[in-house]
Amino acid sequence: MERPLTQTYPAEAGIAPRPKGAGAWLHRYANPGRFQRLVRPILPWLAWFAFIITVTGLVWGFFFSPADWQQGIASRIMYVHVPAAWVAMNGYALLAVCSLLSIVWRHPLADLAAREISPIGAGFAALCLITGSLWGRPDWGTYWVWDARLTSVLILFFLYLGHAALIRAFDNPQHGYRAAAILALVGVINLPIIVFSVYWWNTLHQGNTISITGPSKIYVSMLWPLLIGTIGFYAAFFALVLARISSAIMEQRARVLLLASAEDSDPAKSVARS
Repeated sequence: MERPLTQTYPAEAGIAPRPKGAGAWLHRYANPGRFQRLVRPILPWLAWFAFIITVTGLVWGFFFSPADWQQGIASRIMYVHVPAAWVAMNGYALLAVCSLLSIVWRHPLADLAAREISPIGAGFAALCLITGSLWGRPDWGTYWVWDARLTSVLILFFLYLGHAALIRAFDNPQHGYRAAAILALVGVINLPIIVFSVYWWNTLHQGNTISITGPSKIYVSMLWPLLIGTIGFYAAFFALVLARISSAIMEQRARVLLLASAEDSDPAKSVARS
């Protein structure tokens, strides 16, 4: 009797079997079929939420919030640049968590999640770099300087690209997953460098404007659209990641079914079984 893919962890599909002992509780919602049942109903709502909130934040920021008294209209780029930077950094932190789950607990969906996070994270990092260059041109007189903050974000972009390439570079998917997971964990050291680079070195990039522990150096009329847009960016990030994971699961299921069908239709194997 053919086993249902929705209730198993097919090793031939590149998903590791469920471990026993410590860490097994992490696999409660790791079954691909259960994941699909949870994600499919909320994915359209999440996508629409991301679209509406992002547009609201951008329209509010670009057309209704005041321009910075010193930087002028160029400061409005922050409503794209800052959320993209935050999502790029926290997306990489999520990539590292998935890599840790993969290496330590062999989480069945951690490898798939890591594979789908890296290209999306690279897109947000690229958006951060492009908007930062456009913002820097009127303030610094050039699109790019080898500033500590800019250089560390560029390294983040290359880490995303390296992970996306390495995870697809092996004929055996498990080898690619392990190698890419190690790269992701090593690259985590770049995150505090990005955050504290403006304090550790004398840089052109301005210091952190928004602070959780102290007062923020931004008007409330500019802060609200920035925060709303950031929520929309995060929602868009998660919607894209969940959609890509769901698509990857369906692709793996189709591949397993095609392989099983090919084996059943092979005359030599049919004779051997009989």
